[in-house]
Amino acid sequence: MITQDPERLRQHPDFIQLVRRKQRLTWSLTLTMLAIYFGFVLVMAFSPEVLAQPLNGGVTSIGIPVAVAVILLSFALTAFYVRQTNQVLDPLVVKLQQEVQP
Repeated sequence: MITQDPERLRQHPDFIQLVRRKQRLTWSLTLTMLAIYFGFVLVMAFSPEVLAQPLNGGVTSIGIPVAVAVILLSFALTAFYVRQTNQVLDPLVVKLQQEVQP
């Protein structure tokens, strides 16, 4: 989007709403992923016996599926971000482009 007056764009209510929604989504998902990851790391550091327990009496420990779950959760949060962006934020961008273009 190219506009002649960037200040006009910054003060547009739809642009302000777009920025706030994107920031809220980005920060909430970032903090969620950080909590999951650092929670896993802290459990490994301060209570490794929890993750070292064997799974069903075998050689695989509980830590392996938990680590895989952390990785899969990162993919799931990324997919959620893309879905939200496509369904919620992109329509706002299109509306803003139509209103602001000269």
